[in-house]
Amino acid sequence: MSESVLIFIILFLCAILILLIMYVAHLRRNIQLKQFKLQSANVRHGKSWEQFVPFMPEFEKIASKDNFMFLGNPIDGIAFDEDAIKFIEFKTGTSRLSPKQQRIKKQIEEKNVEWHELRY
Repeated sequence: MSESVLIFIILFLCAILILLIMYVAHLRRNIQLKQFKLQSANVRHGKSWEQFVPFMPEFEKIASKDNFMFLGNPIDGIAFDEDAIKFIEFKTGTSRLSPKQQRIKKQIEEKNVEWHELRY
């Protein structure tokens, strides 16, 4: 009798362990979905702000909105002011430059910029 009780307890514990594993997997899927939705919301938030930044007072300290041309990708835009050509990237929250944006920034800082004129 004690042997059958022990087998029952082992089977019962195995069933509980399987249920716990399934529950943890379910929780992981929910966390991944929430993370995806949060990242998507952050991207939409950033894309929305890109449209408003040129009209904010802080922007005028950097460049004239009349001379700003929106590109969107890989950088947000370029301002063609009288004293300089300015490459401008808008960021919100804790967002960082992408690897491609970091390479562009480095090329600009190292003055590795060229002018090409094509005539047809």
